[in-house]
Amino acid sequence: MYRTLFTEGWTHGLKGEPKRAVILPHDAMQLQQRDPDEKSGSGCAYFPGGVYTYQKKWYAPEGLAGKRMILHFEGVYRNTVVKVNDQTVGEKHYGYAPFWIDISETVRTGEENVIEVEADNSRTPNSRWYSGGGIYRPVWLLTGTQNCIKPGGVKVKTLSIDPARIQVSADTFDTDAASIYGMEKRIEILSAGDCIAQAILHGEDHTAFFDIPNGRLWSEENPALYTCRVSVLVNGAIKDSEEVCFGIRLAEVSPKGLFMNGKETKLRGGCIHSDNGIIGAASFYEAEYRKVKLLKDAGFNALRIAHNPASPALLKACDELGVYVMDEGWDMWYKRKTKYDYGEFFMDEYWSDIEAMVDTDYNHPSVIMYSIGNEISEPAEDKGIQLACDIADRFRCLDDTRILTVGCNITILYSSKVGQETFDPESDSSNGVHDDEESDMDSTKFNEMISQFGEMMEGTANSKEADEASTPLFEAVDVAGYNYASGRYVLDGELHPDRVIVGSETFPQCIYRNWQLVKKLPYLIGDFMWTAMDYIGEVGIGAWSYTPDGSGFTKPYPWVLGEVGAMDLIGTPTGELFMAQAAWDLLKAPAIAVSPDLCYPGIVPAKGAWRGTNTIPSWSFAGCEGRETYVEVYSTSPFVALFINGKAIGVKTTENAMAVYRCTYEPGVLEAVSYDADGKEMGRSRLESAAGNVGIRLTQEQGNTAVADGSIVFVDVDLVGENGIVESHADQTIQVSVEGGTLLGFGSGKARTESRFVTGFYETHYGRALAAVMVGETGTAKITATGQGIRSEIILSEG
Repeated sequence: MYRTLFTEGWTHGLKGEPKRAVILPHDAMQLQQRDPDEKSGSGCAYFPGGVYTYQKKWYAPEGLAGKRMILHFEGVYRNTVVKVNDQTVGEKHYGYAPFWIDISETVRTGEENVIEVEADNSRTPNSRWYSGGGIYRPVWLLTGTQNCIKPGGVKVKTLSIDPARIQVSADTFDTDAASIYGMEKRIEILSAGDCIAQAILHGEDHTAFFDIPNGRLWSEENPALYTCRVSVLVNGAIKDSEEVCFGIRLAEVSPKGLFMNGKETKLRGGCIHSDNGIIGAASFYEAEYRKVKLLKDAGFNALRIAHNPASPALLKACDELGVYVMDEGWDMWYKRKTKYDYGEFFMDEYWSDIEAMVDTDYNHPSVIMYSIGNEISEPAEDKGIQLACDIADRFRCLDDTRILTVGCNITILYSSKVGQETFDPESDSSNGVHDDEESDMDSTKFNEMISQFGEMMEGTANSKEADEASTPLFEAVDVAGYNYASGRYVLDGELHPDRVIVGSETFPQCIYRNWQLVKKLPYLIGDFMWTAMDYIGEVGIGAWSYTPDGSGFTKPYPWVLGEVGAMDLIGTPTGELFMAQAAWDLLKAPAIAVSPDLCYPGIVPAKGAWRGTNTIPSWSFAGCEGRETYVEVYSTSPFVALFINGKAIGVKTTENAMAVYRCTYEPGVLEAVSYDADGKEMGRSRLESAAGNVGIRLTQEQGNTAVADGSIVFVDVDLVGENGIVESHADQTIQVSVEGGTLLGFGSGKARTESRFVTGFYETHYGRALAAVMVGETGTAKITATGQGIRSEIILSEG
């Protein structure tokens, strides 16, 4: 079918309130004021729910009379009802599943039509993390003849790689014999716009086979893409056409390892939630591409989409950049984890969810694994085991090219088996976890408890009883996904010699130890740390908090971010990224990260479980002269040395690719040098302090590339000294305004704040912030940033 982007001309408002024009994709939840008493709680960052209404008036050309017209929604959160001219044409409960609605019978051609979408997100809590709300992914209008190609009807399957051979299926809508008469389907394979292979199908035939000459294979190193174009012709005239991108690649797995195109591959993975930071859940392609590119450039070659199906825009970015994807179906099945989550609809709709997920993912070469669920406890009972088998069978029936896994928390599953449910759906707690007593807990007590938390979970998972409880679930899939059960990696190689394992979710501080096992054990195919990038919601789970309200699992308002991740919310690296890069042996020179403890003298931080270090790559802390802090140096070399302004601090042996120094802050240059066992220098790196007066620097990301009407541009907003170095101890509120465009969001990695991404006012976090701007119809936009007596501007233009 012919596809038209259907994102302009919409209005939005809360039900019963006036509407205003909006840009789709659109996260309605971002427009709402957070409330410390909101039942969405810490999981959804205290954002309220609501009933979001959208309306679009659309003149349907007379030329569409007698044609099929389908609305394709990539994602609406949640409990969605769609009406056309006051008639209900479709519904969808799951907020992460795409859906297609045929509106052919209700559209009046030659007239103006009113399309209304209502998303009911009013009952909270319904998610364990920030979900966003409304039409947060794009909408498309699909049109075609009665015998046009079905949505998702073109599927390309790799049959072999040497030689490169593919199968193309092109399904059209069923029509009578008369309409099939004279119809044929022309299938073309294009490379860089040139047709390199072609076939003609007649009548009801819908499958063709192609040998691709000099076929280029898709992989992380070389993400080669082709285009398949299918045209429907009647008596020689083209009546319908559709193009899809695809890659030629084979993903195979066995106890000998994961093999991509025959090459053993280890997954340097990170988990990510679906939001895009400062623009909330809105899924603009530019935002998804930016996120994936940051992570790929940092060394990740795989992403686990936690815990819901990925947006098509993110998958497109992964295809283009060469990043493997584990796409996950759900966070719950029929047992709810929060009071009003999708569990109440799951059994009625999971079948269609699978179909929609497969139709979306099938042609994306980046998707190598489907996960049938995250930390589900249903397989503790026979009904749940059968359901796991049914879900796996359905995925295999629709797509036999992908590997099946499941993100299993063995401790949670075993606890359910013995009658101790981890999640309490009747609780008003948004994380769905049974409430614990945390009153009168200072940072020392909290840190002691957290230090035992991982050991407790690992210890339970390592038991014989836990193995017996989880084995039936793992037998339903191809790869056993272990959430926080790395203690079983070696053990299960002996107990289950035919089992393939992936660390589907792991503590980031365990990355070095885990990766040594990944390298050693062929059946352990990778590790996915929690997380690759920070996100909204699950507030403070990784925070090292310097405020009195930080001593607890559940952080109160005004906490807004998880403060967990190898990168912060806007993509700034943390010490945890350097730890991972060292473990993966990707560092060409030592990496330096410094604790910000010196900014909070006399305070012992309360340390969240999902963070091993809160260090940052900075040696610029104005006003902290003479204060002690510690410096982490990451290197795969056996020895490192540290210098401050040329003065030797000492030489240390690295342990788990890291050495830690206690030292006194002195502005200037902090330098690290790495040495091999013979004392030969292997590399050096340095951090410098900002000098002179601090001002604002605005920098267009991806260089000063030309922009146009509708371009989305990200602009770094940094506090810098006269020497261009970011100052990490001069944070302040910055106001950003835009002329000739729209400010989609402005914010920073600051995890505890009452500021909002939609207002244009936000505090920097260790000297950094980020703005997202959509350029207007003139093709030129001016961005102005104003702080405390400082100001800067930048012009984005077509030239």
